[in-house]
This record gives sequence, structure tokens and C-alpha cells, in this order.
Amino acid sequence: MKIGETSDLGDVTQYEQPTKYLVSSTNYSDEFDTPVLTAGKTFVLGYTDEVTGIYKASENPVIIFDDFTTANKWVDFDFKAKSSAMKMISSSDEDKFLIKYIYYWLNTLPSELVDGDHKRQWIGNYSNKKIPIPCPENPKKSLAIQAEIVRILDTFTELTTELTTELTTELNLRKKKYNYYRDQLLSFEDGEVEWKALGDIGEFIRGKRFTKADYVENGISVIHYGEIYTQYGVFTTCARSQVRKNMAKVLRYAEPGDVVITDVGETVEDVGKAVAWLGDEKGLLATWSGYEGTVVLGHC
Repeated sequence: MKIGETSDLGDVTQYEQPTKYLVSSTNYSDEFDTPVLTAGKTFVLGYTDEVTGIYKASENPVIIFDDFTTANKWVDFDFKAKSSAMKMISSSDEDKFLIKYIYYWLNTLPSELVDGDHKRQWIGNYSNKKIPIPCPENPKKSLAIQAEIVRILDTFTELTTELTTELTTELNLRKKKYNYYRDQLLSFEDGEVEWKALGDIGEFIRGKRFTKADYVENGISVIHYGEIYTQYGVFTTCARSQVRKNMAKVLRYAEPGDVVITDVGETVEDVGKAVAWLGDEKGLLATWSGYEGTVVLGHC
């Protein structure tokens, strides 16, 4: 396919601040009808009973774009917005540029965010990106090509969504079964056992804090508290992150056989999540670190 030429993203789109569509109340309920959106991971924050100031995306679909994080979502249903930091992106001319074609292309761009950079991204950065427009001299043919690209990607998206739903359902069932048998095996309801406090059978050692700026590709292996409930199972033999080598003297260390526990989390279920460190290496490869709430139960 001949691309033709590129155009500035800011020339093929237009944006609107969600000022007219901001939700007033945080009294959310699943019994209400209108979703309240954020462009971030949460996406649907809840549902509101407000009946005015609703954006009719069912009639005019848009891309919602977080101006600080560059997170974005495709929205084709009516909604209200949570934050004015979000921009609503639409096509500057639907007879030439399909907004969903723009959406799919937008998500091919690598993240260019820099830690500590709080500037608004759409005007200062993304609007200057060059987007390929097929056959711009022939708008009818151009739209047909854009539409075919969208159709193919929509098909893959639908198949992926269906598969993800099936896998998620199966995973949830397996987790329930695992939790059931774990609780049965460790409850000792019919046996004679001695119950002891964790502090009586092991030593608790607090972690040391590090920040995003400390991460490197080749450094000291660490276990971050957030990774305990997102990246690890019940045990691990290798750490997934690394920090600067010159931090070696200020970090705390886990020995093989130690249990690393987090006592902070975004949800109640995350608190107390643990991972056993079963790596053979000592020293730096057995290093762990996290926010001050993270602990190690080790040296039993």
C-alpha cells in the first residue's frame, strides 16, 4: 500500500476540554446509568445519576487522552468525565480522516514520558507527530483504505477480547480452587497443632526506599513491594528489577529461604502478600528493597 504522505496529528484532529462534561458528585453506584471516565488504567471510575452535561460519544466517538500520562482510550458510548486534565480528541474532518484510524495509529507510538515531566503532552508533543495518510490526493480512496485497516484491527481486537475473557474466567476459577485447597490444608481444623506468632519464629527486617529514578537496566537485583502482588507468585528464584549499584551499602538483603512480605498495598487483598526468595545466590542477587512498609520474614 502506498502511504502517500504524512500530516501533523494536530492538523487531522481537533480537541475539546471536558469542562462541560465534568461530573459534580462522587456518589457513584452501579445502579446509575452514566459512566464516569478517566483515560488511565481504571477507565470507568463508577456510574453517576447526573443527567446533564453528558457527552454523546454514541453519536460522535472520541479518543480520551490524559494530558499528563498520554494514556488514552477509545470511547463510543455516552459518558461524563472526571478530570479536566483529559482531552477529548476527534477528527478534524471525518470525510478525510477516520478517528478510529487515528486511534489505532496513536497507539503505535512509543512512550516518551520523562520522570518528573509534568507538562501537558497533547499540544507540546503529540500534536506535532507525523501520521501517515494513504492516498491524500484521493479522499474517497483514502477513506476506504483507512476503513479497511480499522476493520482488520477491530476484528483482531474482538478476538483478543473474547480470548482474554475466556482466559480470565478460567484463571479466576483456578484461583478460587487454589484458595479453597490452600485454606483447607492450612487450617488444621481436625489436627493438633501449635499456633505461634510470626515474630516468634522469624525476624522482621524493614526494607529501604528507592524511587523510579534509581531503576537501571544493569545493576543490583531488587524486589519492589508493588511487584510482590503484581509480578510474582508464591516464590521466585530471580528478581525482576534492578537499581543503581552504588546503592548496595544502603539496601537490605534477603537470604535464600527468606519470605518477603508487603504490608502496604492499593487494596486490602494486597496487604500481606508474600513471596519466598528461593534464589541460590547470596549477596547482591539476593537483594531486595522497597518502600519502608515492606518487610522480610527470614532467618527462621
